[in-house]
Amino acid sequence: MDKILIQGGIALAGEVHISGAKNAALPILAATLLSSEIHRLKNVPRLGDITTLKRLLEKIGAEISEKDDYCEIQVKHIKNNEAPYSWVKTMRATILVLGPLLARCGEAHVSLPGGCAIGARPIQLHLMGLEKMGAEITIEHGIIHAKAAKLKGAAIYLETPTVTGTETLMMAAALAEGTTTIENAACEPEIGDLAHFLNHCGAQIIGAGTDHIVINGVSALSGASYEVMPDRIEAGTFMLAAAITKGDLHLKNCRPADMISIIEKCRTTGSEIRVEKDALRVLGKEIHAVDLKTLPYPGLPTDMQAQFMALMSVSDGASVITETIFESRFNHCAELRRMGADIRVEGKHAMIKGVPRLSAAPIMASDLRASASLILAGLVAEGETEIRRIYHLDRGYEAIEQKLTDVGAVIQRVKGKA
Repeated sequence: MDKILIQGGIALAGEVHISGAKNAALPILAATLLSSEIHRLKNVPRLGDITTLKRLLEKIGAEISEKDDYCEIQVKHIKNNEAPYSWVKTMRATILVLGPLLARCGEAHVSLPGGCAIGARPIQLHLMGLEKMGAEITIEHGIIHAKAAKLKGAAIYLETPTVTGTETLMMAAALAEGTTTIENAACEPEIGDLAHFLNHCGAQIIGAGTDHIVINGVSALSGASYEVMPDRIEAGTFMLAAAITKGDLHLKNCRPADMISIIEKCRTTGSEIRVEKDALRVLGKEIHAVDLKTLPYPGLPTDMQAQFMALMSVSDGASVITETIFESRFNHCAELRRMGADIRVEGKHAMIKGVPRLSAAPIMASDLRASASLILAGLVAEGETEIRRIYHLDRGYEAIEQKLTDVGAVIQRVKGKA
């Protein structure tokens, strides 16, 4: 397997162009199944998860062509309404094809999803909502079988805000007969981006990005040209790269309005942050210990928890990080401890005592955001850090080694045997 080598101790400086948001591009790609017309999508990041979903869409019947700065997708006919385990075992987001397939052709057979080992992420709320819209759903041998001659609008209340569940139901409701309301919907900006794309295609969606969404179903959707929003988690990760190395990074093509919790928490740790219209400048200074708690949007994203833990590992005091979203998202703690971090985990809390420095060590990534955490730790560790199992990293960060190299990091990928 490939591995990454990092020589730590260099303050990063320069410009970083933030890529399109993985968590917006994935549902938008799935939503192209709702129409038989051509879609032109810009700012789609080149990532492992994106490639996986594109291949699944091609298996279903999509024709996809890659241009210089956009991709073109058309699904004239649904040739296959199945997403078997062999295609979805590596990525949970493939469940996103369930709603569009059911809405477009009245039947879908989708394997229960896989993905990162960060805890249970049940999909009962997705299925409950589809059943309220008239779908008949059974699960046999790990496969979801869903049927509906015609989905009907319904009033849906989500007991827990779920991002993927909100997106699934919103896509299905776009072609349902009548009006669907989703109460206690997730509010993440990526949901708003999906709704904007669908509305460009002729959908009638109001309130996406709030906890109350109204979808007036239409009989058909058209194609659209659309640019995917920037990735706030990638931007947040580079913010902390500047903070942890006490560097100076100018992040271009980002949306600061979507990142208020990240920006404010990073400021609290000591960094100076200058907010521009579509950019951020981060100047790392002394690193102060602060407590953090992950929450649904607009709170601090769980996808930034591991990166903040790396930062707190070299802070000037003690901090507590509380993870409220996933129960198994502290897998990176053991690897950070191998580098000299002082971290103790008790249930959903991690207690960190900052140390003056980290030491390079051979370490192993357990999931996507843990990979980013270890990259940050390697950037400040004394010596050469070796990170293995970096295939997780490739799922969510586009050209991260090149971007870091461009701002002064000494980092390289070493190819390994398959």
